[in-house]
Amino acid sequence: MERRLIINCDDFGQSKAMNQAIQHLLEENKASSATIMTVAPGFEEAASWTARRRQPNVGLHLTMTSEFEALRWSSLTGHPSLHDQSGQQYATVQEFEQKAETGAVLKELDAQYERASKAGIPVSHVDNHMGSLYGMETGRSLIPQMLWKTSRWRLPARLFRYIHPEDPLLSSLSNIERPVALASSLADMLGVPIPDYLLSHPFPVVEGETYDSFKQSLIDKLYRLPEGVSETYVHPGAEDAWMLANIPNWEKRVWEYRLLFDDDFAYGLRDAKVILTDYRYVEENLKRPRIRSAVKLMKAMAQK
Repeated sequence: MERRLIINCDDFGQSKAMNQAIQHLLEENKASSATIMTVAPGFEEAASWTARRRQPNVGLHLTMTSEFEALRWSSLTGHPSLHDQSGQQYATVQEFEQKAETGAVLKELDAQYERASKAGIPVSHVDNHMGSLYGMETGRSLIPQMLWKTSRWRLPARLFRYIHPEDPLLSSLSNIERPVALASSLADMLGVPIPDYLLSHPFPVVEGETYDSFKQSLIDKLYRLPEGVSETYVHPGAEDAWMLANIPNWEKRVWEYRLLFDDDFAYGLRDAKVILTDYRYVEENLKRPRIRSAVKLMKAMAQK
């Protein structure tokens, strides 16, 4: 089997510095895709660029949280259960899971999709900022609601059906196998195509890490990539004095931007025979039979 990799740039539209980096990467085909934040300050600039080019690989980054003290945003619908006392979206996923009303979340998902569509963006897929809909903090998962909306929009989504044993985040979570089986079976039943694997790497700069060690760690992963379609996500940003001073881990974002233009990384992709792909491939090739998937889901639900 082939080994295919989606490299998605999260947080498109967050700021001018993010937009600059992501647009450059998409223009040069160094990344597979990006996902746009309709609630963030840089959305209009990113949306205008995307619509003008009819950029085919920009998806929707469903955003329910606003994590930076120096760069905040609010929901589109303005429902009070979606905001903290400042009137902005919650800073943490835990607060969102504890306080957001489900009905208000559903209306907000629709509003974010509609804003992207009305801006002329040919939305390619859906994912979720900070995993706020996945229930990882308190166990309150809104994955079924997200998948239902995604099926109505007829788009693929960022989920996964297998856990790569070498993934530092997902492989460390206990009792994750059953939720993954349920979520992937539900996606299949609803006709929402998903990748096979989701691969993570530490978001902050870890102790002792340098650009070179970070680069080598990601190149090493290319040679151990599992067969099938994997997705990994990056948060590339152009070097910006205000961002470096005010946004945590901005240095890592600059590294991720630099990495995708690095000749060593490009060589690693070729040498490891990894095919850079996007969500059009997922949509065209990874749909599962819906009736068979419904049976599989019922069996998974029956297991304790």
